[in-house]
Amino acid sequence: MGALADKFRPTSFRARYPRWMVGKPLLIASSALPSLGDAMFGYSQGVIAALQVQPNFIRRFFGRDVTLEQIQAGDTGVDPYVQAITVSCLNITAFMAAFAAAYVCDILGRRISVRLGGLVYFVAAIIQILSPNLACLIVGRSLQGVGVGILSMTVPILQCEIAPGNARGLFVGIEYLCLNAGYALSTWVGYAFFFTVPSDISWKGPYIVQAGMAVVLVLWSFILPETPRFLIANGFEQEGLWVLADLHAAGDIHDPAVEETFRTIVNTVERERALGQASWKQLFTQHTRRTVMGLTCQIFAQFNGINAILYFLPENLMRAGFTSERSLLYAAASSLIFCFGTVPTMLWIDTIGRRPFLLVGAVALAASLGVVGGLQFYVDTLPSGSARQPGANGVFAAVCLYLFSYGATWGPGPWLLGGEIFPLRARAKGMALSTTANWLCNFIIAFITPPLFASISGGYYFLLLGFCLLSGVFVYFVYPETGGKTLEELDEVFNDNGAPISSNERGEKALSNTAIASCEAPQHPAALQDGDSERTLKPSGASVSDGKSSISSGSR
Repeated sequence: MGALADKFRPTSFRARYPRWMVGKPLLIASSALPSLGDAMFGYSQGVIAALQVQPNFIRRFFGRDVTLEQIQAGDTGVDPYVQAITVSCLNITAFMAAFAAAYVCDILGRRISVRLGGLVYFVAAIIQILSPNLACLIVGRSLQGVGVGILSMTVPILQCEIAPGNARGLFVGIEYLCLNAGYALSTWVGYAFFFTVPSDISWKGPYIVQAGMAVVLVLWSFILPETPRFLIANGFEQEGLWVLADLHAAGDIHDPAVEETFRTIVNTVERERALGQASWKQLFTQHTRRTVMGLTCQIFAQFNGINAILYFLPENLMRAGFTSERSLLYAAASSLIFCFGTVPTMLWIDTIGRRPFLLVGAVALAASLGVVGGLQFYVDTLPSGSARQPGANGVFAAVCLYLFSYGATWGPGPWLLGGEIFPLRARAKGMALSTTANWLCNFIIAFITPPLFASISGGYYFLLLGFCLLSGVFVYFVYPETGGKTLEELDEVFNDNGAPISSNERGEKALSNTAIASCEAPQHPAALQDGDSERTLKPSGASVSDGKSSISSGSR
């Protein structure tokens, strides 16, 4: 596998970002690239929910000629298992794609992996726009799952690897805000196109927006840099230093923080190279606690109920007593609450810590689901119409509280942990394992929710409530605090990454200083006079530390 992988590894790296972007603009833009990928991930969650309450969508793909009144009454005649397959097919292909993305991410790089995910997502959107029947729609949605799986595995890694050590929570919080914004966009797009019923544009329009987002992501990926850690780990040591300085010090390679981070990364790469690339088995034998955290945080993130709410939110609100139009409007309004929930994460998760957020979130989610479930049982005893309105309003308020709490805690928290807790040599595989746990549980939730709502109604919310309480107990006893440390310093938290390589501190610093000095050559992009640099670096192929990488430069 290693020899085959080496044939596909990059032998040169081109940075095409203009020099005026160097510094904060480049860091913000580099964060925005994966954040757009997350927005597409969020958009895929919400788009199907709005379409399931459109008569012409149901007629075209499920063969049932129904009215809005029948949909509102829940009398569509659609088999709940067919509905479950239509929704959940994306999740199972995302599950499989996340595993494959571990190799793409490690071999071709984080940036290429994002680009590939965007391309697949675009093709999937076109298939769904042109779908003549349910089989074709499921094929398109399944392919969309491949793109979403690649993006959901790669994006958190990219964010964590470009973020400063004391601001990973902020960066992943921004990422999750964009995911929520993508979901919010899908709800408002679905609501807007609902008014074009019975025209086919009512269901094709949301997929056209989806295709447009994919085009922007793919084009953007050609401009922004690869992560410094991937570059250094693959022999692009000098290029990694340049990108590190461009991201965090306005291009100054002698900035003390840049030099210290660079040395730490180089030494960590050398130690991990001495240990060898982590195998899937080693995730469970050597990095057991990290793997348990990575798996369980995503398992609980799903079984705490988020997609039981989001995938079927308009239906759930209609079940509580709202009209079709009002259900779509309230689903869109609650999506904004979901977005605002991410603000506390961005502001305080780096200072307060990961554990307090997850513990408070577990309690808040359980309380919200208890209210929703209780009120659902109550409105089920009432006749349809105005008598249900007070209870329906209570359900909506509790759903908003749930979404705000989830957006602040168990939404971004697991993605942050999955991206940061694994060492560099195991990061892609570890994140892939964590992500596949998310998608497998996502599939289970999407598949079992329609029949469970049909059979036990509000009782389903109490089942999810139990998982929320269990997640809080698990965090309290198993999860260490990982905030406030660089990715390399987390080895000290888990103490499972082996002994350092046998070289003294002076030798390690001399190695890194040699690389820093070599970057003062005239090929440094800052010496280029035009606005767009294109630099090619040939890696040594032997070791990060041999200091023999050759550099060639040019300008476009």
